[in-house]
Amino acid sequence: MGFVKVVKNKAYFKRYQVKLKRRREGKTDYYARKRLTVQDKNKYNTPKYRLIVRFTNRDVIAQVSQATLLQIAYSRIEGDVVVCAAYSHELPRYGIKVGLTNYASAYATGLLLARRHLLNIGLAETYKGLEEANGDDYNVEKEGERAPFRAVLDVGLARTVTGAKVFAVMKGVADGGIDVPHSETRFFGYNSETKYNAEAHRDRILGKHVADYMTLLKEQDEEAYKRHFSRFIAANISADDIMDMYKKAHEAIRKNPAREIKEPKEITKKRWTAKKASLAVRKNRVKNKKAYLKMLKAQQEAQ
Repeated sequence: MGFVKVVKNKAYFKRYQVKLKRRREGKTDYYARKRLTVQDKNKYNTPKYRLIVRFTNRDVIAQVSQATLLQIAYSRIEGDVVVCAAYSHELPRYGIKVGLTNYASAYATGLLLARRHLLNIGLAETYKGLEEANGDDYNVEKEGERAPFRAVLDVGLARTVTGAKVFAVMKGVADGGIDVPHSETRFFGYNSETKYNAEAHRDRILGKHVADYMTLLKEQDEEAYKRHFSRFIAANISADDIMDMYKKAHEAIRKNPAREIKEPKEITKKRWTAKKASLAVRKNRVKNKKAYLKMLKAQQEAQ
């Protein structure tokens, strides 16, 4: 077969259709989004809830959405509806003051989202989840009349390698009592030969890897330790405190997962434009100008 010349003429460009904006920007995987948002036709207007996990440089965002960071959401034509959200910058309330984007904090954020959402929909007492983070694979089962709340994981553009932090969030949500379809093969501690090691995953959830690295670095290079863990040192957190810190945080989250409502601040708006002069001010200005001109005229006549 011979080579075919590629002709990009006027007819080609007249018919060219550009990709969707968020695809062009590299923000949305529409192949995945379609499958995450399309609901079965026989379920009519029932929302298909998604567990949305996003990581920034300083935060973990989890949301429950009807189809949109940690969020639970669902989709509508006019856009995604976020039902519940939790952020890792809320964790200092529960005693986790540093390391807000690591694996252990990702798990804690997922747990916070699950407990908060179940509290909002009145299922917190029915579905308590796995009350101790022991690393065991846990799936929520139906209890009583109401079925467990179900949401499917939406990882966005994150790479879904075994042991990734997005699965730490998912594990936290599942342990919190929300039904998230998953397999243990993606959790930290799994490999094809030895299968799933729950103990290794438990250590990861409680931040043992951070504590081990703190101990190692302190022994090898004191200056590097002070640089790398400066915020831990400032918060007076040592390697021995890490695991207890996360255990206490999990208990505190279960005790009070509700969102903290801040009182609105009274804001005094700054005015950057000149105020419109009133009639009295304008009349007074005219009067002053006339008096000034009269004075100048009198001075000229005097000379």
